[in-house]
Amino acid sequence: MPKPKILLDPHSRKSEWLFAPEEWQRLTDLAEIIWGKDDPIPPESFASVAAELTAIVTCGWRFGPLDALPRLRAILEVGGSHPSPRLLDYTACFQRGIRVLSCAPAFGPVVAEMALGLAIAAGRGIVEGDRLMRSGEERYSRAGNQDAFTLYGKRVGFIGYGGLAHSLQPLLAPFGCEFLAYDPWLPASYIQRQGVTPIGLDTLLSTCRVIFVLAVPSQENRGLIDRRRLELIQPDATFLLISRAYLVDFDALVELVNQGRFRVAIDVYPDEPVPPDHPVRRSHNTILSSHRAGHVPEDFRAIGRMVVDDLEAILHGLPPAEMQSAQPELVGRLR
Repeated sequence: MPKPKILLDPHSRKSEWLFAPEEWQRLTDLAEIIWGKDDPIPPESFASVAAELTAIVTCGWRFGPLDALPRLRAILEVGGSHPSPRLLDYTACFQRGIRVLSCAPAFGPVVAEMALGLAIAAGRGIVEGDRLMRSGEERYSRAGNQDAFTLYGKRVGFIGYGGLAHSLQPLLAPFGCEFLAYDPWLPASYIQRQGVTPIGLDTLLSTCRVIFVLAVPSQENRGLIDRRRLELIQPDATFLLISRAYLVDFDALVELVNQGRFRVAIDVYPDEPVPPDHPVRRSHNTILSSHRAGHVPEDFRAIGRMVVDDLEAILHGLPPAEMQSAQPELVGRLR
């Protein structure tokens, strides 16, 4: 019996990043791999195989209408989010039972680890201490810790209580933190059952000592944390921008930080690469990271394993168990 045909077109990822040798062997045992190169498949090559494809592994959606794909059963996205609803017809996917899967769960643990590291570094002044030591301006012992604080017993706020928050909360649990969350997409009772207090955004910003921005961009939350809300943050608080800069008035954030209003750690920016003359590069009381929370080599291999696991399940008539399935109620609200 012929193997099902799977288009492997992961651009801008690379197949060698995603699949360890043993996972590649599993993948080729499961299916006939079409294309399998790191450059996007040319339109004419895609047209010649489209009618035979059972699944597509891709980074984004660039394959046009689904009419040309009568056998398609699954789209497995390896970029980190579901394909844009401007490009992919989700209504047709749901009607035809095509699974649309995102590798986002693979990023949760590694991004959470980085978020924890940034929070500790900000609270304990680790980056600034290194700079002062190298310039001969260090302050020893108590004198060097006048503005430091630990995570133990602190009130921690999650803006967005999805996969990233679920990965981060267990890392913070040993510190005995009090957890609060703002997430209008989740019932308050569900948040409470996770040991977290649901709360309004303004109250979270004005009362939490450590604030993590973890929400995914949606049609509704662009610039959600505007200047007025940023001004609610306590002077001794740390604000950690982890998921997307889309949610924040970034210019106001940089201006307030340069006024010494609170501490900030940033991993994501409105424009990347950040322009050389952007004022954030000269900001004070700030830890800057160049979108490095995810994209760890082990993480890409985790994505490859998840892809193979879920393809195996789908090809055996079972539901996927690893990747995140697109939900009809939410895909139209995502950015």
